[in-house]
Formats: sequence, C-alpha cells, structure tokens
Amino acid sequence: MPVHRPGSVRPRRFLPAGLLLAALSLVLTVPASAAPTTATASTDATAPARGSAHMGMGVVAHDGQGGVPAGTRAVQTEGVDVSGHQGDVAWQTLWNSGVRWAYTKATEGTYYRNPYFAQQYNGSYDVGMIRGAYHFATPDTTGGAAQADYFADHGGGWSKDGRTLPGVLDIEWNPYGDACYGRTQSAMVTWIRDFLNRYKARTGRDAVIYTATSWWTQCTGDYVGFAAANPLWIARYASTVGTLPAGWSYYTMWQYTSSGPTVGDHDKFNGALDRVVALANG
Repeated sequence: MPVHRPGSVRPRRFLPAGLLLAALSLVLTVPASAAPTTATASTDATAPARGSAHMGMGVVAHDGQGGVPAGTRAVQTEGVDVSGHQGDVAWQTLWNSGVRWAYTKATEGTYYRNPYFAQQYNGSYDVGMIRGAYHFATPDTTGGAAQADYFADHGGGWSKDGRTLPGVLDIEWNPYGDACYGRTQSAMVTWIRDFLNRYKARTGRDAVIYTATSWWTQCTGDYVGFAAANPLWIARYASTVGTLPAGWSYYTMWQYTSSGPTVGDHDKFNGALDRVVALANG
C-alpha cells in the first residue's frame, strides 16, 4: 500500500461512469440477510464466558437488585441457590442462619458441568437441608430434549427420599446474546415443552420452571400451558413478588435477592417446611 506522507498531495482518481454505476448497484442489492442479526450484534467482547451463567444473572441486568421482602408471610421457608461462582459453600453457616433448602446449578446447555456440584449438592444434604439441582437453559445451542438428558445424566436426577427436590429449568434472559436466544415465541414454547417432557420421562417428575415475568411475556408471548403441571419459581428482586407469568395463580418459590446476608441468591418457599418436604416427595 503506498504511503501518504504529510504535505504530499494525492492525485484524484475517477471511476468511469459505467464502473461507478455497477458498484452502486452491488451495494444496493446486498440481501438483507447479510446484515448482522440481533444475537450476532449483541455477542461481543463484553459477553461472559459460556458456562458462567447462573440463576438471576439476567434479572440483575434487566430488573436490578432488590432487598429483603417486606411483610412476607410467616409460613415461608428460607432457601438459597448457588452455582460455581460460590465455590465451596459453608453449608453449616447457612443452616445456622435459618436456610432449610437449597438448589445447586448442575449443568448448562450440553457443554458445562459445575465443578463444585458435588460439594454444594451433597454438602447441603449433609447438614440437613432439602436440596435440588437446576439447569441453565441455552435454547440457541441444542434442543430441549438433549439438554434435559444432559441434566438428568449429570446431577439432575430425582429420588423419593423426602430430601431431594425435582429439577429446575432455569429459563431467563440470555447473558451471551439475544434475550430470547434467537427464537420466536412459538419456537421457544416448543423448546421448553421438549425439555419438560423429556425430563419427566427420565425422572418421573415435572420440573420446576424458574423465570421472570417480563422475560416470559417477551419470549413466550404469555404462554399459559405449563402452569397446571410445573411449579413456578419466580425471580423478582423487590419487596413484593409482583405480577406472575401468565397461567400461574401462585408461586412455589421466589428468588427475591442476589445480594443476601450470606452466600448465594436468597429465596422464599411459599409455605412451611412440611410443604418443601411435600414437593420433594412428589
């Protein structure tokens, strides 16, 4: 490439009229599909590493932080959810603070397993908590049935021992790109249904759905078809739970903050401890 030195004058070059018109024609006829999609445009150097997602990651980004709920019912039972971000968890400290149930991230997509899963999942059980596992969904990478299999194979199973809760499908804002993972509302509903059907076929239990109302509205179009069978774990960082996603008249669990007094996100079970045991037993 010729070097342009300061003070020198570049000679002007003109395209013949025919060549100029041809170039303009090419620019004007580039297909719209060549333009970057929303998912491509939003996936950049600032996106977190795949596998690092956890419950409420999108809630913080979209709804902000929250505090301890005001005026919640006395019959609610405190819980936590943890992931690889917490590393080894001091479960006895959590038990002493009043936490009685816990969920641990087991998997994400079909490419990630929480390296701290054993310490977190078994550690909560060992101090007396009722525990369960969750899967962070990435509908843009593989199908719902494939991700349910991966989850069931790597920590998402269930046994009727009164201490193991059914698995959770964590379906929320995509931290790696397009909020709805590049899927239409109907395609998202199909993906969720495929996951839930395969999980039940593998474990005999209906999975819990963890989501936020605004995401559910945006990405499923207020679909109501899962409310009859799948318990709702609502994410809302505020003093009240607010409007629930379409179809559910009540919530089973509520993640109310990601900045609680002890490690992990903090949650309320909508009932006394015996109701937590009832969910565990199915």
